[in-house]
Amino acid sequence: MEDRGNKTIMCSVFFLDIVEYSKKSVAGQISLKDRFNSYLSEAIRDVPVADRIILDTGDGAAINFLGDVEDALKAALSLRESLLEKEDPGSDNPLLVRMGVNLGPVRLVRDINGQPNIVGDGINVAQRVMGFADAGQVLVSRSYFDAVSRLSSQYAEMFHYQGSRTDKHVREHEVYAIGYPGELAPKGATAVGAGPAVESVSPLVRIGAAWDAAASRLDAVAAPLIARVVQLEPKLRIIYAGIGVGLLLVVGLAVTLSGSDEAGDAREAAVQPVSAVMAAVSEEQAKKDVSARAEPAPLQKKDASQSLADKKTAEKKAAEKKLSNSKTENKKTAAPAATSMGGLFDTVDRGPDGFLSVSCKDGAQVFVDGSQKGKTGATAQLTLAVVPGKHTVIVSHPSGGISTQTVDIQSGKTVRIMPGFCGQ
Repeated sequence: MEDRGNKTIMCSVFFLDIVEYSKKSVAGQISLKDRFNSYLSEAIRDVPVADRIILDTGDGAAINFLGDVEDALKAALSLRESLLEKEDPGSDNPLLVRMGVNLGPVRLVRDINGQPNIVGDGINVAQRVMGFADAGQVLVSRSYFDAVSRLSSQYAEMFHYQGSRTDKHVREHEVYAIGYPGELAPKGATAVGAGPAVESVSPLVRIGAAWDAAASRLDAVAAPLIARVVQLEPKLRIIYAGIGVGLLLVVGLAVTLSGSDEAGDAREAAVQPVSAVMAAVSEEQAKKDVSARAEPAPLQKKDASQSLADKKTAEKKAAEKKLSNSKTENKKTAAPAATSMGGLFDTVDRGPDGFLSVSCKDGAQVFVDGSQKGKTGATAQLTLAVVPGKHTVIVSHPSGGISTQTVDIQSGKTVRIMPGFCGQ
């Protein structure tokens, strides 16, 4: 490391922060920092001292790996595993940590005490990426993902794209999470990093969402209104068309107030006049119907033969109606049987799960379809119940070994695997 002094190099930076550290009492801070230092020392114990620079930030740390780019990933996985296994989220003083990794340029310098130190954009971006993470979550930058994912396909499958985030300096960062969002976060973790993602949403997007919500609501109300207006006289149509234009102006005001409490009130105000117009149209239509029923039908003279024909026609219609009702009842009676038969097929249970048995050295982590399922213990074996079908299994060990396989699980049967590096 002495030979690299006073040079700008590329290195991976692992930045960590203890959540709500400053809100704890002095005794609480000492307890958190002791446990934090213990887990961190265990995570980086296999990295040579000459290949790392540790910066204590008070409420966390920044580890700069000058050698293998994989060292930061292994340290992050090891630290997260220790937090999940040894920390109780329900305790009075739980240790919750946010983690971020970046690959970028840094300059090796000496601090005021003459000790090795680093400065530069590489460590600054690592801190920004860490700030976007939730408690218990590991996020990495695009540059680090591009470097590690090209080392092997196994590494690429461990990351999941989280989108673009904007920091307080209005700088965009594309971030990736190790595992699925929130999958391995402690139960007591809070969404500390959720704020920047909300702030980065464009105001135009929020206005568009509000417009879509208002439009869908008005569609349901306006459809029957339009159908009734079409039946009115031309003069009344003009009146109600003018009212409709006024309603559109009110809706436009509601959209411009999107995102505030006034927006909800404006949208409600827009819908209320529509209801009033519907009531007015209904009343007008009801008056026309009453007027039509009040007009007496013209009297027609019928002779005796016409009356007899009408009587026969009425009897024929009554017989046809009776036959139609009988067929309808038969269909209703048969319907429950068909439904019941369909239910028999719908409630058939799927077959039992199969089993996956992984044999490896103590401490090997097992991922199934990107989700961590556990790790081998002192018996050097881990057995899991898995849904039948094809699955991708990744086995990794802190010592550096990693393997991936595709297995076909069958109901009630056990598939046993033992990666090559596990027998070493």
